[in-house]
This record gives sequence, C-alpha cells and structure tokens, in this order.
Amino acid sequence: MTDGRIVDSDVESRFPVLHKFVPAARENLDDGAWDYLIGGAETETTQKRNRMALDRLAFRPRVMRDVRSLKSTASFLGRDLTLPVILAPIGSLQQFSETGGAGISQAAGRFGAIHMLSSVCQPGLEAVADAAPDAARIFQLYVRGDAAWVDGHIDRAIDKGYMAFCFTIDLDYYGRRERDKAKGFLSVARQTQAEGEEYQRSFNWDDFKRIRDKYDIPLILKGIATAEDAEIAVKEGCDAIYVSNHGGRQLDHGRGGAAVLPEVVQAVDRKARIILDGGIMRGTDLVKALALGADAVGIGRLQGLAFAAAGIDGVVHMLNLLELEVQTVLGNLGVTGYDELTPAHVFQEPDVVNMPHALSAFPLIEEGY
Repeated sequence: MTDGRIVDSDVESRFPVLHKFVPAARENLDDGAWDYLIGGAETETTQKRNRMALDRLAFRPRVMRDVRSLKSTASFLGRDLTLPVILAPIGSLQQFSETGGAGISQAAGRFGAIHMLSSVCQPGLEAVADAAPDAARIFQLYVRGDAAWVDGHIDRAIDKGYMAFCFTIDLDYYGRRERDKAKGFLSVARQTQAEGEEYQRSFNWDDFKRIRDKYDIPLILKGIATAEDAEIAVKEGCDAIYVSNHGGRQLDHGRGGAAVLPEVVQAVDRKARIILDGGIMRGTDLVKALALGADAVGIGRLQGLAFAAAGIDGVVHMLNLLELEVQTVLGNLGVTGYDELTPAHVFQEPDVVNMPHALSAFPLIEEGY
C-alpha cells in the first residue's frame, strides 16, 4: 500500500522548509485572493497580536533526558492523528486550488490530520465527504437560517460521517477587511455569508442548548475568547472549545489567541477539549499551545499558503515538515511526548520581532509579501 504522506519529488525538493511556500503561493494567486488569505480586519492589530502572543513565549528546556523515542501523534475526539492539527475552515479554498475543500480533506486523510470544512467552501458538504470518505472531517456552520435549516445541516453532516459539528460564533457582523475593500475584492465566501446574517446575530445559548439536547454528535464552538464564555459553553455541554479570533479577521484590537488560552484552560478545567488557532505557523507554535493546555491547534493561513503553492501534495508536505519541527522541539525540550509538557516549559519574554505580522514567523523570506 502506498504511503499517502509521500509527495511528488518535485514538491519535496522545491519546499525544503515552510517559508518556501510563501513566494510560490504569492506567485500563483491574484491580488484579491492573496489579500483574502493574508489580510485581517481594519488595522490588523488582532492579527499581529496573534503572532506576538506566540513570539513572546520562550522555552524552558530540560536536559539530560532520554529522548531517543519521541511520540508526536495524538488523539482528538476519538480519532488517532499523526499530529494534533485541525486544518481550519477557510471559506474560499477553491480560489487557492481548484479542488477546494475536497482537496484539503484528501490531504488531511493522507497525512492523518483533521479537516474542518467551512459551510461556505466549495464543493460542499456531500461532495467533500464523497471525495475523502476516510478522512477525519468536521463540518463548520455559519447560521444562515432557522432551527429547521440548522438541523438539516446537522443531519446531513451525520449522514455523511462527519466526526463533529462546529458553530462559528464570532461572525455576527462581517469584519471590515480593508485590504479587500480598498481593491474592490469580494470573496465567494463573503457573497454567500451576506445572505441570512440576521440568524447568526440572534444565535444564542438557548439555541445551542436545544441542539445539544437533540443531537449526540460532538459539538464545537469556534470563536471563544474569554474564560466567561468558555465556562458557559462547558456548562451547556460543548465538547470542544475552539479559542479563536478568526485569524484577526473579525474584531480588530482583540487579544492574541495564545494570550487568551491560559484563562480558557483554567475555566474549562478538563471538562472539554480545547483547540487554539491564530498565527500558528511553526512546530514551535504547536508545542507552545499544547504546553499551555490546548489539545490541538487549528492552522489556517499556512494551510492556504501550502495549498496555493502546490495543491494537495503541498498541504501533505507542509504537514510533514511541521511534524519534523514538532519532533525537534519536543526532543530539545527534554520531553518525549505532549503528556510531559506543562506551562513550566514556557516563559514570557520580550519578543524579538519588531513588527509582528501574518508572515513574521518566516523572517528569512524577502519583505514585500
């Protein structure tokens, strides 16, 4: 049987390190698609703080440990994974590569990660499931209809074998993404989301309780950014808390995801699983998140860069490179797996990036992207 993680030799040689995906993606994308992938809301302060929150975490390595055998695999909601990675929902994947959401699910299945499919991503719920029936898939919904409309999507997801169902809850009002507006770019996702926005704005805890009482499928709430909301979510039966600020694309001047994580971990108190996204671009970022108490990380922009640069093989190879980085970090920290990580492995230090931005995790690329 062919190992699905093996990629075309040309892809492997062209992208020996993660930052090589950036110029290739930029070359393949027009200005509108590039700005949609890279940009944030208004001043992009929240986006910058996502990176700053990660960059300020320094490691406290322990030495003289036997680290010959490393385990970088994990499980999440009952699925065994090569890495604790969720390929985060992106609404316009089809603008990066023609296979769209189907291609990302196939890549996730080949590597052993999870794909969270956006409800505004083509080719849609059923077609993606048919294209990657064995992949670990979660369906993410923007609420654009009444209770019957929502239940219809849950029923369809269950019928097609999605392992969990996620509601994004930080998009009541679509963020002012000024890169897009200044150039007149309107993404396919935005065109779709504009219909029925009043339903998202009225979606509340009573609605979630009704759904929890009706369905057994694991439920995830994406967009939680405070301990207070995390505590309510756990009380109402949420299975996984997804700490996210939409990649800095919604509310400007928010806190960085990694800065929010500790208070959420404390509030959840192991009663639910925790996902963190927001600026995750390197193996060091993943390890920092798990040291602070996350169970998995969501990867958005890096996913899009790899997909735009080299399609499905690009995403698989990106995950292979990420795995190598993670293993290097674990071994040099003096641990053999995530279960040995604790908050004591990280420490707050001044960051060394003068102006953090979406690509500041890759200081070796040329400026101008």
